[in-house]
Amino acid sequence: MLRIIQIKLPVGHEPQALSAEIAKKLRVSESALKGWSVEKRSVDARKKPSLYYVYTVLASLEQEKRILKKSSLSCVSEYNPVVYRFPFRAPDILTVRPLVIGLGPAGLFCAWMLARNGFRPIVLERGDEVAQRREKVQRFWQDGVLDPESNVQFGEGGAGTFSDGKLYTGVHDPTGRNHEVLQRFVDAGAPESILYDAHAHLGTDQLTGIVRTLRRQITEMGGEVHFRSRMESLLCRGQRITGVRTADGRQFDSTAVVLAIGHSARDTFRMLAESHIPMEPKAFAIGVRVQHEQELITRTQYGEQAPPELGAAAYKLHTKTQKGRAVYTFCMCPGGYILNASSSEEMLAVNGMSNQDRSSGYANSAVVAAVLPEECRDYLNTDESLLAGMYFQELLEKRAWHCADGRIPVQRFSDFSKAGGCLPAHPAEGRFCSKGDWRFADVRSILPSFTAQSIEEGMHRFGKTIPGFDDGNTLLAGVETRTSSPLRILRGERLESSVSGLYPCGEGAGYAGGITSAAIDGIRTAEAVAAALLQA
Repeated sequence: MLRIIQIKLPVGHEPQALSAEIAKKLRVSESALKGWSVEKRSVDARKKPSLYYVYTVLASLEQEKRILKKSSLSCVSEYNPVVYRFPFRAPDILTVRPLVIGLGPAGLFCAWMLARNGFRPIVLERGDEVAQRREKVQRFWQDGVLDPESNVQFGEGGAGTFSDGKLYTGVHDPTGRNHEVLQRFVDAGAPESILYDAHAHLGTDQLTGIVRTLRRQITEMGGEVHFRSRMESLLCRGQRITGVRTADGRQFDSTAVVLAIGHSARDTFRMLAESHIPMEPKAFAIGVRVQHEQELITRTQYGEQAPPELGAAAYKLHTKTQKGRAVYTFCMCPGGYILNASSSEEMLAVNGMSNQDRSSGYANSAVVAAVLPEECRDYLNTDESLLAGMYFQELLEKRAWHCADGRIPVQRFSDFSKAGGCLPAHPAEGRFCSKGDWRFADVRSILPSFTAQSIEEGMHRFGKTIPGFDDGNTLLAGVETRTSSPLRILRGERLESSVSGLYPCGEGAGYAGGITSAAIDGIRTAEAVAAALLQA
């Protein structure tokens, strides 16, 4: 099989044009192609209004080595496919069943791989199954009734279920785990285009059905999933894990426990600290959500006459302030909604989500500034170092909740920049596209001054890249605190804590930063667990 890169065709090209271009690159007739498939597709919009798809294609044909030598082109190379294979299989008699705590992407894929290979995992998820969880989230957005155990952050599918569902990652994995994750999604109902689109995504409306299918596959393959089962404590004998106890008093025994708890499990972080599980504070980012009309973003990215087939355009921006602080956009949601993503009473955090069609007419993303662990400690004026970042997040979320009486606080950028908390003369003007009630309030007052100043400077810099980004009528919502975990649960080369049998995993443990990278880490952790159980 041969790989051909940099095949460039106009957006809107006829399907047969790609086959013809493959043959042209290989200097053969189309009839010589035995078969071909798209490995990757991206959009080149650097020469607007001319827009192009750029393809990487895999093709098979007779006498490939001769053709490869004959073509002598840098864009053509030999391709040896990497097919992921889980390296272990459980014995017929299984003495230990692994426990997986959490059913977000990391826990879901860890449990799926263990179940697929005969290890019959037991999964404990603090929230509800996805259909019931979705009903509770909708009720929260409508009437403000929060279930602290089952919400935008907690429940089947994890926090990524209520997001734009981005499936691209910077993780380089030569073993094929990345493709394996995408293939599992496709087999569970996702469109095949996620296998090759450079910026593949699954909307919230699709993700709910897909995670349900993956969970049902886990149980069909011999695993168990227990909902409304929050882990309350670890059971240890010396420096060896022996199981866990749930909040309702049940005990689950195992010498292999995977902690895939997610970045918002603050009660669990407290318990781990009290249990002296080795952890360290880490940097994260905080800020606001910004909203623009989607037409502005699409016009800027694709030009005035953007073809409908490209859909709602996205962006990714990064800068450094004059003082050297990183400011960047995060979790950009084309055609999406800003949502109340709270998981604790009298605390408010925002996030963004999109459905698959990205059709709301509005774009949003987080604009956040980096914050270091020592800055959190100094701002709180505390000697606490390990949990300072978590307490810092909680303080800002309490401010956000009080700022707008439990509703999403929103402020125009012109008022945010005045640093005076000015409110618009006509609060009803403009549309804020949200899931959850909102009102105009002083968003800047929620943030530390060093963060607010950094965001203001960053917004103006981003306005040079996307004209209108820093328009005074741009709406900002607060507060964005859940960009990543404020802690890292330490693990060694075998992905195991110093407490033997305990496997920190995924975004909450500090080893991933999105759906796909968390799922990949879940698979790696499943491999480590399986290896340890077979050696025991």
